[in-house]
Amino acid sequence: MLDMNFVRQQFPAFSEPSLKDSAFFENAGGSYMCRQVMDRLTSYYHKTKVQPYHPYPQAQLAGQQMDQAYTAMARWLNVTADEIYFGPSTSQNTYVLANAMLGWLVAGDQIIVTNQDHEANSGVWRKLANQGIKVSQWGVDRHSGSLALDSLEKLISHKTKLIVFPHCSNILGEINPVAEICQLAKEYNIRTLVDGVSYAGHGLPDIQALKADIYLFSLYKVYGPHQAVMVVRSDMDQCLTNQGHYFNHDLRDKRLTPAGPDHAQIAAATGVCDYFTALYQHHFSDADTVSDLSRANAVHDLLIGAEQATLKPILDFFKQHPKIRIIGPSSATNRAPTVAILVQGHPSMALAKSLAAMGIMCGAGHFYSVRLLEAMDIDTVNGVLRFSLVHYTSPGDADKLIKAISSIID
Repeated sequence: MLDMNFVRQQFPAFSEPSLKDSAFFENAGGSYMCRQVMDRLTSYYHKTKVQPYHPYPQAQLAGQQMDQAYTAMARWLNVTADEIYFGPSTSQNTYVLANAMLGWLVAGDQIIVTNQDHEANSGVWRKLANQGIKVSQWGVDRHSGSLALDSLEKLISHKTKLIVFPHCSNILGEINPVAEICQLAKEYNIRTLVDGVSYAGHGLPDIQALKADIYLFSLYKVYGPHQAVMVVRSDMDQCLTNQGHYFNHDLRDKRLTPAGPDHAQIAAATGVCDYFTALYQHHFSDADTVSDLSRANAVHDLLIGAEQATLKPILDFFKQHPKIRIIGPSSATNRAPTVAILVQGHPSMALAKSLAAMGIMCGAGHFYSVRLLEAMDIDTVNGVLRFSLVHYTSPGDADKLIKAISSIID
């Protein structure tokens, strides 16, 4: 069982007076930052706000702190440090990746994208059609929003080189069978790129087990700074062209960061791993002997279990209410705790404003998934009302949400 008191002690937001009477349900847009990240960020700015790696002590320490972030993140994702890249955002990272793939992708090649994605992992790849790349859409079911594997296989041809898809949708919450999709792609010698932005905050995945060639997520949705992580497997990395300065071609960490890295935020990213380590040490007794992979899997399962327990009464309430339609799965299993709804007779944005007045922080709109809403015949202007939980969302928060929305729509 997750110790909620211990968890909330790790997040300064829960001791902030101005947030005392609020319940935070917009974690999919950006989670609270844990104190371990804040401490590292503050320390870096106080002690080592210099150009790293120069031959004086402060610069050497700054570089060591940045190097540590690559190593720590790799251990939690079950990859090597050389396969970790940091960038300013996932949107920017996908833009850089699309340009880096030109040369490996040539006119006549096919890539497959979905209309379930956030636009950051859809639009940039669709634009490659201007370079002569054939772009095919793996479309969702118009009723459920789900992606069917048999529909994907029908799109594959001998020209297919890349499949781009989300780990889960930021509207539906449904978790796609990533390992199965990636295995299918490998059987056809096709590369895969997985957008994990809407999943990673609920437990960092085992990239080896997923078999993805590229995996992306945003650290500011995983309790960290406004940075993003790219995992690019080593054999895929060899297909990408340098996007940095020409003289940095052989410097791995600079090849896919044309604007240069944010030194302090990379150093602070280790704080996310510090937090997960603290979770493990608090909840399990074998911290000194367990393998990195076992520790990561245990923390992943701990977070998922807590989230499902908090999510279930919310979904049960939504399912039984005659005015509410859940967009996506109605079960707490095989889904991230990101729940979008439509409420009969209540525009989504108006509901969000009413809930805000009652201390419920949530969002409304299309959340950059315009193609998905269009495919499901949902008004993209009004959009959906979205509640996104993470493991620090308490049962008390869930009760407050249920009571607040019930008082408005009943």
